[in-house]
Amino acid sequence: MPEKIEFHFKSPLDSPGYLLGQLTMLWQRKLKRVLDPLDLTHTQFALLCALAWLSRESDNVTQVDIANQGNADRMMVSKVLRTLEEKKFITRKEHKTDTRAKTISLTASGETVLQKAIIMVENADLSFFSMLDKDLPGLNAKMAALIEQNKNDLI
Repeated sequence: MPEKIEFHFKSPLDSPGYLLGQLTMLWQRKLKRVLDPLDLTHTQFALLCALAWLSRESDNVTQVDIANQGNADRMMVSKVLRTLEEKKFITRKEHKTDTRAKTISLTASGETVLQKAIIMVENADLSFFSMLDKDLPGLNAKMAALIEQNKNDLI
């Protein structure tokens, strides 16, 4: 057994990383319960949302666009999109100008399931974060700033 391990934080409850990890696990478990009846994982839901947001601006949304939107690994995005295509929630077609890329689109059933999922997830989020009440916009702003500050460290 090590004689004495040194920690910067005096307890786990002083560690923002520990607290974020615990909160994330609880939140993911809640969303799993919400999304399971729709046959969606949280990752599938997030990529469908990214596609829906990007599709508002362009008819030529690619896998790379979706990965960039969600700060996600391109190979993981490829695998998840393949699964969503098998479920008939998206289609992939040849890109008009880039022969290496595919244009990704929501299908009618993809739109239907995504709309249901958005309502359920947003309600779950409001419930999960309800104790924050008026502090929620401030938390969101701080999380967005942390994402912006740190996202380039992993590229």
